Formats: sequence, structure tokens, C-alpha cells
Amino acid sequence: MSIKERFEIPQQYKWTIEDIYASDDAWEQDLLKAKEYAIKVAEFNGKISKSSTELLDYLTIGDEISILFDNLVNYAQRRLDEDTRSSKYQGMVARLMSVAVELNSNGSFETPELLSMSNDTLEHFYLQTPKLELYRLYIDRVREKKEHILSESEEKIISMTGKMASSPDTIFSMFNDADLKFPDAIDKDGNHHTLTHGTYSTLRKSSDRVLRKSAFENIFTTYGNFKNTIASVLSAQIEQLTFYSKVRNYNSNLEASLDGNHVPIEVYKNLIDAVHDNMHYMYKYVKLRKKILGLKELHMYDMYVPLVKDSDASIDFDTAKREVEQALSVMGDEYIGIYNSAFTQGWIDVYENVGKCSGAYSAGAKVHPYVLLNYNDTLDSEFTLAHEMGHAIHSYYSNRYQPTVYSDYVIFVAEVASTCNESLLMQYLLKNTNDKLRRAYLINYFLEQFRTTIYRQTMFAEFELKINEIVESGQSLTADTLMDIYADLNKLYFGDDVIIDDHIAMEWSLVPHFYYNFYVYQYATGFSAAISLSKRILNEGKSAVDDYINFLKGGCSKNPVELLKGAGVDMSSSSVISSALELFGELIDELDTLIN
Repeated sequence: MSIKERFEIPQQYKWTIEDIYASDDAWEQDLLKAKEYAIKVAEFNGKISKSSTELLDYLTIGDEISILFDNLVNYAQRRLDEDTRSSKYQGMVARLMSVAVELNSNGSFETPELLSMSNDTLEHFYLQTPKLELYRLYIDRVREKKEHILSESEEKIISMTGKMASSPDTIFSMFNDADLKFPDAIDKDGNHHTLTHGTYSTLRKSSDRVLRKSAFENIFTTYGNFKNTIASVLSAQIEQLTFYSKVRNYNSNLEASLDGNHVPIEVYKNLIDAVHDNMHYMYKYVKLRKKILGLKELHMYDMYVPLVKDSDASIDFDTAKREVEQALSVMGDEYIGIYNSAFTQGWIDVYENVGKCSGAYSAGAKVHPYVLLNYNDTLDSEFTLAHEMGHAIHSYYSNRYQPTVYSDYVIFVAEVASTCNESLLMQYLLKNTNDKLRRAYLINYFLEQFRTTIYRQTMFAEFELKINEIVESGQSLTADTLMDIYADLNKLYFGDDVIIDDHIAMEWSLVPHFYYNFYVYQYATGFSAAISLSKRILNEGKSAVDDYINFLKGGCSKNPVELLKGAGVDMSSSSVISSALELFGELIDELDTLIN
């Protein structure tokens, strides 16, 4: 498995960043405009609380800045992600960050000044300048956080720390994507296989146990060689979160993070409790995996190999694109039209190349969404396509139907749209096969989605909560501490029927989401919500589809829990998680029957 240079990838499989700017020079010109906006914003200091027209002008300029920075960020960051080794685009991202910090610093008066206004004054402003009504919800959300807002001078200082605060994520990204190299994995015949972030996901599924063990040991041994460095970077990430939560008078880092998305803490803790209450399903699945593979000892490097080997067929990109389209056809012509636009209008960057950012994501640019893949002809890659297109279509709807100030949906609902697409794809594939072997393979894949999305991401969430609590209590976060916590969680989540290999204790070190500030739990909640939504779409048809698309159009015009209630899911209840895991249990029994 060799990785191509970017120039070797056909243009039809690359995204068109030129849709944002025709050249780097055009980007540079807009960067100058951004610097001008930084000066212009400062001129409103002391004025927005005195005049309704000044307030409206300020908020309107804020929308203009949002659109401008959307273009600047997406151009520079997407170019850098094409080849993370590029010093040119590293420099562009860094310069843009400096301008953003200056802009935030110059606009730091906004929140304190809005908080200084009386309710009567604001109501008078709305009557005096009716166009301000558009921003009422935005202003209300600022004012409801009054107890967490500092004085104007203090806010200015906080805003100037933005670039410093992003350093742990930046350092980890450069280390992980650009600098870190792994030794080749060796198969049972002594052949060498290139080991990268992208190929590891394939190699760990190999039927050659020697090869997958080699890939497993080589990747985690490599990370282990830098364990103290990575632990220090992750510790710095948690330290900066702790600083901000304490300065802003939150009781914990978790509360500070969830408050930003208007998500109650109970949602996070209910998830962990619900998974703990249903751990018996996970243990049952591990036992079945050990039985089907016929292994005396089941190891961590055996957890990804398909249980039905003969159905692990290669799926080229065109086939995946077609099957995902057919699966999503229940969403109606408009939804499918948007989906097809991604392939004809340059939304997607398909294949891995040397230096390319690992993993997959969707960036909801205003011009149109951009989707990064590292497609490698597997069923997993097909589901990743469905997943990221869920994000992309969500962004498309939100940007089109919401004003700029409400167009960015919060992260909590982001994973719902992506995993709903995955669930619809799975239901389609299961419905359209009569082959018992193929059905067994698909059920096993579905079970893996439950394991890796609900159980694994909840384990990540519990790990993240624990390490934040350690730093918040004033204790140090060392590599040994991180490894001990992670090893213990693996024992809890996998049970006694799998050998918890020592190498797995380093897995925390390669998870970029630990630098995203309590992000991972939303994969689990989103997947659970998606199971409910996809069932409703398939069972109720147009009325459920309409409710769901209205949810996609909602942006952040309502709080996320309210938006999901409108689509038919109540995430304030742990029953959504438990219901999904009951389905997990039923699928385990069906797979056992099919295999027998």
C-alpha cells in the first residue's frame, strides 16, 4: 500500500478551493480587509449601548466579518490540509490567527457593553430600530451569561490569549499529521506494508493476524516513544480549559464547555450512566466475537477484524457514491439534488496523499461545504462518505435558510445529521440483501458502529471528564497517569473476555478530539438520536422527513435540545441511549443465530 503525491491524484477527486479565492493573492487582499475591520470594530467602543443605529451597524458589520473570516479560514486551512507540511500555508493560517486575535481584542467591549444596558433601554432600541429584532436572540444569549462575563478591560486581556490557547491543538496537529512517521507493518510472509493514520484503519481489519498485530504494536510503540511530550501537550490543553472556566466563574470545565452549546450537564452524565447500565450488551458482544473468531485469547488488535471475512469486498468510490445516493433517496429529490452537487461542484477531496490531513471532516463554508476524505475502498470508507455528507448537507441547509448570525449550528446537533445518514445507509444495505453471509457481515458492521460510536466514544468522554477533573483539582497530568486511567477504562468497557494489551494504554495519545473541548460525547448522543430519527423517517415517510429537514434548516435559531425535539427526539432523557443499546442487544442475538 503506497501513498501518492498530491499531483498524482486526478483532479476529479479533488475539491475546488478556487471557489473561495482564485489565488493566494486574492486571499492576501481579503486579509488586508480583515485588518481594516479590526480597526473599524474598535470605533464602536462605547457607542453600541448609546444608540440603536450604532448597535445595528455594529452587529451588521459582525455578519460581514463572519462571512469574510469564513472565506479566509476555509481557504488557508483547506490548503494546509492538502499538505500539512506546507510552510506557506502554515504561515497563512498563523497570520490569519493573529488578525483574529486582534479583532477579538478590539471587539472585547461588546459583551460588557451589552450587559450594561437595562431591559427597558433594549426594548426601546427594538422599537426605535425594528431591524434589530433579527439580533434579539443573539443579544439575549449574550446577556444570559452575565455571571460569566468579566469587565471590559479583563475581557480584552482574555481575548488576547486566543492564539496562545490554540497552541496545544496546533502543536499536536503538526506532530501527529506532519512529523510523526511509523515503521512498516509486517505480514505473516514477511512483506512490508506502509503504516500511516489512513492505512492503519485498514490494516487492523486484516484477516492476517500477524499483520494487524504488527500494525497495532508499531503504531502504539511509536506514540509511546513520545509519551511524555504528548502528555505535556494534552496537559497544556486541559490547563488552558481550566484557566478559562475558573476565570469565567464556572464550577467545572465540563459546565463551561456545555454552556457554550446550551446543553445541560445532565445530558453528558446521563450518557455515561446509561452506557454503564447497559455494559452487559458490550460484554456479550465481546464474548460472541471471541467465539466467532475461534480464538483462545481475544486481544485488542482482534477487535476490528470483520467476523464474516468473505463479505469484506472492495468498494470503489463510484460504487459507494451510488449506494449512498440510493440509501438517502427516502429524503426526497431536493436532498438528493444537494447530495449530487457535492460530486459535480468540487465539494469533496477523496483520496489520501502524502502529507494530507488524516481522518475525515466536513467544513461548512459559505460558498459551499468542503468534505475531506481519505477513501480506501472499504465499507468503512463508504459509511464515512455518508457521514460527512450528512454534515455537509446540514451546513448547506443551515447557511441557506438562516441569517448569518444564526447559520452556525452548535456541535451537539452536528453529529445527528451525519449519523442519521449512516443509519439510513445501513438500513438500505440490510434491506437489499438476501444473502445470509452478506447480512451477517452488515450486522457485524452495524454492531461495530454501536461499539465504536456509543461505547467507545462514551469511554473517550469518561476519560476526558476524568483527566479534566484531575487538573481542576490541582494535580499533575503525567503520561503514567493518563495510561493508567485509559487502561482501567478499557478493562471496564471491554470486560474479562479480551486481553487488555499494554499497548492500548497509549491509545489516548492519537485522539485529536481530546483537543476539541468535550466533543466526543456528541458522537454517542448523536448516534443514538440518529437511530430514532432514521426509524421515524423510514416508518412515517414525508411528515418525518419534513420535520427532519426543518431541523437541518434550523442552524442555532433555537437551543439544540429544542431543535431535536422538533424533529421527534428528546435528548434530555436517557431513554434514547438505552433504546439504541437495546437494538444493539437484538442485533447481537441475530448475528449469533446467523453464524450458527
